[in-house]
Amino acid sequence: MTIVPLAARLLEEEARALMTRLDRIKPFALLEPMVPAASLYPNAQSAIEQAMVEGRRELRRLIRGFLAWLGRSKSVATAEQAQRRLAILRLRFHAVLNEFDMFSDAITQRSEQDNGTWLSGLDIVAADALSMPGQFYELPPIICYLDRGPGAAIRRARTRLPGGYWNPVALIKVPRERMVGSGIAASLIHEVGHQGAALLDLVPSLRGALQGLQRTDTANRDMWAVWERWISEIVADFWSVARVGVIATLGLIGVVSLPRAFVFRVDLNDPHPSPWLRVKLSAAMGQALYPDPQWARLAALWEELYPRKGLDPERGALFERLEALMPAFVALLAGHRPAKLRGRTLPEVLTVSSRAPTELTRLFSAWSEAPAEMYRARPTLVFAVLGQARADGRLSPEDESVLIGKLLTFWALKTVLDTSYECALMSGRLRQSRAAARQHESHSLTIH
Repeated sequence: MTIVPLAARLLEEEARALMTRLDRIKPFALLEPMVPAASLYPNAQSAIEQAMVEGRRELRRLIRGFLAWLGRSKSVATAEQAQRRLAILRLRFHAVLNEFDMFSDAITQRSEQDNGTWLSGLDIVAADALSMPGQFYELPPIICYLDRGPGAAIRRARTRLPGGYWNPVALIKVPRERMVGSGIAASLIHEVGHQGAALLDLVPSLRGALQGLQRTDTANRDMWAVWERWISEIVADFWSVARVGVIATLGLIGVVSLPRAFVFRVDLNDPHPSPWLRVKLSAAMGQALYPDPQWARLAALWEELYPRKGLDPERGALFERLEALMPAFVALLAGHRPAKLRGRTLPEVLTVSSRAPTELTRLFSAWSEAPAEMYRARPTLVFAVLGQARADGRLSPEDESVLIGKLLTFWALKTVLDTSYECALMSGRLRQSRAAARQHESHSLTIH
């Protein structure tokens, strides 16, 4: 049965209506008002706009293709076939709109007073946490945004979006309740660790090492299998401790301090370790990277807050066996040499030597006398120093919040001014180059 005129007109007009709504999607640069200091990095803005342009271009092609097919097939196709094609087209349309809304929600926050500039500052902290000497990977653009909930999350760059396109940026959700204090570094840099691990293929590499232990250490085969199940989240925690020191563990405690039933929960289908074990493991990582009595104190404090007394025998035995393997497991993490690091370990490339507690304490004393020096340091080092000061009781939560707000604003402003200066320099060089070319051309003509 051929398509009746009413059905043909209805389907055609619906497809054309999709096109009109698509035409109303404008570039974010024309939509979102924000102060320059709150703006995205130029590479992030460009990557998002390019992805959206490609998505809209493909949708226009699909809509035009449907309209052309409908015009040719009215006499041979059925209304059901035409409706099926339009339904699939509409799903693709909504997938692209969902991606637009995802980025729009993140970018719109840049127009909020204080929050917009602070988010721009967090972009810089995240980029610093992902940077390392050695050119082991190309740094992807990073965008931070706020959302509800106690924990952070990341949609990694170069992964598939719901619409099927490659994500052009790393999009990091930061919990609002952590704004603004040094504890935010634990959440932010944990998510950065997921991106770094993906760029270095750390998880599959470590899984291979853990599977090897399951073959050789038969007495603990089941426990090494448990660590393997949780390795993706553990690597991100390791990255956080390596970058910001003790505040990574304190921030983690702030996130997972939940009712007792949740803290001792064990789910081997969940990539997150049991919260109780996760905090103990974070302290063990800190002890391995920066030996100091503070890590034992933190582990003991955690035991006081959540004593194991009263656990069922099966879970108590599981925790005891996993904790007994922690030193060997942390040694594996610290000494692992994945192929993409070309023979180096993660602590080596993350320069953990500058994050020792004694050095962080010294820097805090020096910066208290000369605060300007703090503004010249790497953002992750600043967070590590302030986090250590909080752990030592030398910095109050109130002073910390004010200071970090100022630092985030400074980093955001400095970046936009540096970018403007670089653009001006490039523009000046371009003018000089063009003037030199014209002079050379004039001289060449004179000679000939």
